[in-house]
Amino acid sequence: MANTKSEIEKRLWSSADELRANSKLKSSEYSVPVLGLIFLRYADQKFAVAEKELAGKGSGRRAIGKEDYQAKGVVYLPPKARFSYLLNIPEGGATEDGELVTVDKAITRAMKAIEAENEDLKGVLPKTYTKIENSTLVSLLKTFSQITIDPEGDVFGRIYEYFLGNFARAEGQKGGEFFTPTSLVQLIVQVIEPYHGRIFDPASGSGGMFVQSADFVKAHRKNPSVEISVFGQERVEETRDIALMNLGVHGISGEILLGNSYYEDLHKCAGKFDFVMANPPFNVDKVDKEKIKDDKARFPLGMPKVDNANYLWIQLFYSALNARGRAGFVMANSAADARGSELEIRRQLLQRHAVDVMVSIGPNFFYTVTLPCTLWFLDRGKSATPRKDTVLFLDARHVFRQVDRAHRKFSPRQIEYLANIARLYRGEEPEFVAGDDPDHPGPDPDLKATFPTLEYADVPGLCKVATLAEIEAQGWSLNPGRYVGVADKGEEDFDFAERLEELHEELEVLNSEARELEERIAENMAKLLEAVS
Repeated sequence: MANTKSEIEKRLWSSADELRANSKLKSSEYSVPVLGLIFLRYADQKFAVAEKELAGKGSGRRAIGKEDYQAKGVVYLPPKARFSYLLNIPEGGATEDGELVTVDKAITRAMKAIEAENEDLKGVLPKTYTKIENSTLVSLLKTFSQITIDPEGDVFGRIYEYFLGNFARAEGQKGGEFFTPTSLVQLIVQVIEPYHGRIFDPASGSGGMFVQSADFVKAHRKNPSVEISVFGQERVEETRDIALMNLGVHGISGEILLGNSYYEDLHKCAGKFDFVMANPPFNVDKVDKEKIKDDKARFPLGMPKVDNANYLWIQLFYSALNARGRAGFVMANSAADARGSELEIRRQLLQRHAVDVMVSIGPNFFYTVTLPCTLWFLDRGKSATPRKDTVLFLDARHVFRQVDRAHRKFSPRQIEYLANIARLYRGEEPEFVAGDDPDHPGPDPDLKATFPTLEYADVPGLCKVATLAEIEAQGWSLNPGRYVGVADKGEEDFDFAERLEELHEELEVLNSEARELEERIAENMAKLLEAVS
């Protein structure tokens, strides 16, 4: 079955991408309209199901109307916004009331009509179909009409995510701004375990964190619409719209607001959320700290002096958690070892017993950069547990599947293996439910082979539980490589690429220290010049 689903996704992508290539459109011009058609196809299926259920329920006093559909959580579709209507418009157009209506105009009209009838979608759906040739649109409609309908509609969510990932890969740097590779998101979700509660992502991109959280809840036989509620904030309007459509095709309702998370606290988030998940932009400079220096609720540990927003994001995630909340987020490696004012913020996080797990991720997981990264996991409820004065460090740089020459990912069993190490550390039962990866088969690590008694133990080169005293001795570093060590291996096993990664990480740390030193020199020079004058 998994193979069949995978082949459907690939076939649909191949058909759509071939049309894009022939139309000479850029991915950025083509991606949102195509995602809009997938959304429409999904909405049409849900509408058709609701239509059958409501048939015959009308009475002489009241006809079935859009409120009846919306009460079922279904997008109301006017007749000329139905997929079948659009599919039947010939390539040359159709005459309506003496006017020629072409496919591009009909689809644009349909999107406007849907927004007019469904307040939640106002301003969200794409309306740029006149940029695409009618022959291409006709072919796209036919392509998406072939999607096999499943009772739950889950296939649309998988196809939407698949298209999102491929568009992100095609768009390179821009794609990485809105899409976090699915396997990384799944690992974050597996470690923080969002079974129930309020979930927040202040850099929500295409909404992948919410989608994978809902899938996690479903996998544990619960209803996501009952168990979780999702809240996001996104700076780019087009990306926010992609996210809302993504939530829609996964049957998730959520509140994603448009705003800059550095300066705008649209959700009044301090202490409000059970879970925070995010992949913020790394090493952002030029944030105006004057605007936020007095916001102690969101930045309770102080302003970093360096021109780098990493520790602004980290504080946003920390402060948004309630007393028992957990956070999981992606961060540049350099943040784990940053000195000066950033070290001071990190020390406070550790002394408040908030840092729970740190995971090193190897290079080539992202579409934008080849650099490795680190996953941080915070847990504000940890201070009431035996883990209060410890942090689990995991080195996952040698765990991956090679997707192609330039990209890697985790297999489902690799994700489960890494998450199970965190579960053993927390004294939880491990899970053994992950299946094979038919697209990229290969050997998977065996938890029972690594931990024969299924109880946590340090493993050189893989994992280490360090005490706060040990971390303080390392200058409050949160770099897993400083604690985990290396597995036993002979001289002939020297890995040049691995050593190059380590050297690059060291260079990142030195660069961070250099920036801090530059700041201090500039401050001292300003004081000297002020004294002289």
